[in-house]
Amino acid sequence: MSVSYLFLEIMVVLTGLGLLLIDLWTPAVHKRRLGYAAAAVTALILALSFSKMVDPGAPVHAFGGLFVQDAFALFFKRFFLVAAVLVLLMEVEFADRIPAGITEYYAVTLFALAGMMTAASANDFTLLFVALELMAVTFYVLASFQRSRVASLEAGVKYLILGALSSAILVYGIALIYGSTGTMNFTKIAEQSARLKESKIAVLGFLFVLVGLGFKVGVVPMQIWVPDVYQGAPTPTSAFLAVGSKAAGFALLLRVLHGAAPEVALSWERLLMILSGLTILYGSLCAIPQRNLKRLLGYSSIANAGYLFIGVSVGTLSGASAVLYYLAGYLFAVVAAFFVICVVSKTHDSEDISELAGLWNRSPLLASVLSLSMVSLAGVPPLAGFFGKFLLLKAAAEQAVSYPGYYVLLSVAVVGVVISVYYYFGVVRAIFWSRDDQELSAIPISRPVKAALWVCVAGMVLLGVLPSWGVRVTAAAAGMLKF
Repeated sequence: MSVSYLFLEIMVVLTGLGLLLIDLWTPAVHKRRLGYAAAAVTALILALSFSKMVDPGAPVHAFGGLFVQDAFALFFKRFFLVAAVLVLLMEVEFADRIPAGITEYYAVTLFALAGMMTAASANDFTLLFVALELMAVTFYVLASFQRSRVASLEAGVKYLILGALSSAILVYGIALIYGSTGTMNFTKIAEQSARLKESKIAVLGFLFVLVGLGFKVGVVPMQIWVPDVYQGAPTPTSAFLAVGSKAAGFALLLRVLHGAAPEVALSWERLLMILSGLTILYGSLCAIPQRNLKRLLGYSSIANAGYLFIGVSVGTLSGASAVLYYLAGYLFAVVAAFFVICVVSKTHDSEDISELAGLWNRSPLLASVLSLSMVSLAGVPPLAGFFGKFLLLKAAAEQAVSYPGYYVLLSVAVVGVVISVYYYFGVVRAIFWSRDDQELSAIPISRPVKAALWVCVAGMVLLGVLPSWGVRVTAAAAGMLKF
């Protein structure tokens, strides 16, 4: 039955609804612990994603072609489930800073997860839009969940207004594509791909879709919301936006450009290269003066979207595979950084870099994990960030033989890496070499937080030191697209 392929999404939604029901009979003092139950059930769903019922082996289309279950979709669904488990554990640590409605916070996170997982299997613009809107509406709520903080409300309103604008542009683009092709199914659109690149209306439609999806990933010039929302939103929400929403955006970009319109994507090679270069430079340069850790990670997220766009612009199997591998390493590095911010800011309610002074003495584990995260994001070997950047630059270098413009993009990417070393290592410097005149007290860390941090460390190290298995998995997933 087709419904069986929606098993993971249904389980996630039922878990969220179950939490809301259990909350009715749970004493207020114990509601915080429901996050552990949500994380445990999500981890179980992750394990079930490897079953034959969910993974049929060969690509399967369902619901009249709207939904596709293949290696590409399963890669991203497992990615989102891993991210959700870690974020739910972070939300439990953050629960004391949400005076009311913590169970609703857990549940809405799961509903956002369901939207991401549905997006991974979208094979039609109808399902694409429904999945994106489910993600968008839940993140509007999550970003403004700390109703007592003006910064959180401001983040939610900004994300709402700009998100609504991007959705309107996306819908208009879908309408133009439907008017040109008579269908919204990616497979049927791909059959007309050679003709579509000559149709000005269709090209304009795909351009609007690119703008709408570009908002989700934070690529220039659709990046203006990222720093403010990352800084103002609750820390777990910022983490889920940074990894989940961004990965969902790239999953859909790859589906649309290399699944529905490969010929159009090929003709946009120069445009995608320019967007990539501008995004790298903008994110890298704007990150230099930042003192707020979450805002710095916001600009870092923009720069990383630029690196990922290198793989999108290349338009080859190696480029798409590199995008998936880079996202896997990015997941562990970014979640680790936000975890440390969540724990450290608990005592002082501040996210300034100066709060990291003396962190090595207060908690060697937190100091080490945050340092590894910054080193990985900077692309220093032998961690995951280095190998992810290596794969992206390698894919671009292969194309530079036939199109020298890639040499310029490679130069911009190298400049971005050099700049990033400065601001990432500024965080490391604050941890180990900044003076702290305050009284140094040890930072307590719960066992679930320690476990999550060690998972992130293992991900960063193993994806950098032993990349062969990850490369095979991402290549198989990317092989589902058309190049």
